[in-house]
Amino acid sequence: MSSSPGESQPVHRTAVFMIVGLALLMMSVDSTIVATALHSLQDGLRTSINWAGWTITAYSFGFVLMLPISGKLSERYGRRRIFLGSMVAFTVASLCCGLADNIYVLIVLRAIQAAGGAGFTPSATGIIVDHFGDERDRAVSLFGSIFPIGAMIGPIFGGLFVSYWTWRGVFFVNVPIGVAVVVLALRHIPQDRGEGREGIRSGMDVIGMVLLGISLLAAMFSASYLGEGSARAWPPALVVLLTISVVAMWAFFRHINHSMHPFIDPRLIYGPGFGPVNLINALYGGVTFGVVTLIPLYATNRYGINALDSGLVLTAQGAAAIILSIMAALALRRTGHRLPIFIGGTTIAIGTLLLAVSPIAGIPPYAWLSGSAFLVGAGSGAINPASRNAGLQLAPEHSSTLAALRSMCLQIGSITAVSIATAILTSSNDPGGIQASIYVALALLLVAALPLIARAPEHHGSW
Repeated sequence: MSSSPGESQPVHRTAVFMIVGLALLMMSVDSTIVATALHSLQDGLRTSINWAGWTITAYSFGFVLMLPISGKLSERYGRRRIFLGSMVAFTVASLCCGLADNIYVLIVLRAIQAAGGAGFTPSATGIIVDHFGDERDRAVSLFGSIFPIGAMIGPIFGGLFVSYWTWRGVFFVNVPIGVAVVVLALRHIPQDRGEGREGIRSGMDVIGMVLLGISLLAAMFSASYLGEGSARAWPPALVVLLTISVVAMWAFFRHINHSMHPFIDPRLIYGPGFGPVNLINALYGGVTFGVVTLIPLYATNRYGINALDSGLVLTAQGAAAIILSIMAALALRRTGHRLPIFIGGTTIAIGTLLLAVSPIAGIPPYAWLSGSAFLVGAGSGAINPASRNAGLQLAPEHSSTLAALRSMCLQIGSITAVSIATAILTSSNDPGGIQASIYVALALLLVAALPLIARAPEHHGSW
């Protein structure tokens, strides 16, 4: 227990970390648990698998669109307020999702649920930065071990709910957890310290919000189209969507560079130090997640491994990510930021390349894939603490916006990698061989990007 300067309310750091950690765990579980219930959901609502799949797509859309908005709201109106508001929205939407008896209503509710979930990481990061003093670097670093845990246990819980209860359970499970988090947060997370008053006076940059939203929405619809099995190369609709995305993004950057109170400070996007960190997060975080997402499909297409065993390959990756993330967090003050990012990035590239090559004689394909996935997970875990802290220590007052930008870069990198890969695989007669070639290309991309790490901000010790 300790208190930050200027606060009359003592901060129980362990309790606060457990509260925000539980919220982040719930969000990460939700990102994977619904996929296991798609078939049961399809039958229960008497709909097509395409519309059932939109429950996942709508969540991705809502999440990415709301990330930068929630980050800005956290800085203007207070981290605690946005954390509580996001949790209430997520919990109520989860309850309504479980009660929905119409697929179209469920899709809308999933977008609302995602809008609530998008507020967790920015506000939680801001809470840690505001109240943890010289321990904030370690606390933020440990966030990296929470997400792979959620990604691992999500499918397990989903399978249990579908097998022994109902698909509605994947949504209902969030309700008691959300209520508990709200009650505990009201008790243990300190009041905001007046961030909201200045934000209310200066107002919100609505034009910037709209332009960024249009650009991201058009880009994500483009990615969604590329991922469809019936997609054709460069159809008119795709060209129009990409054009809208590019023009809206150009207008967004032009606007924030001339606005007195921009939605996002341009330097946080591409300024010295910040720009390299954002690219590192998109490549070594987002693209890496895309690599991992495609491993089960690759195991089935190339080696004929069944669905259950191909999914279990990711257990090695998740375990490695958790272990290395904790180890890297504890060593971060001594290693600084660049060394673990370089080692982690190199390890990810090696693991990705090994996925592509044929197993050495005598090693079963399952063991080979598991070992390669383990390397990818280990590299990802090594990078996590440094990539989370590298930008934050430059501008801790913008911690919520920076956390939102990081999450958005991860999502964009992942969606881009998966969409392009699936579009290529759709027209292939040898999906296993083609996916191996895709892994080679991604490994080369990660190696080519290693010099970028030298431009990331360096720091040793606490900040």
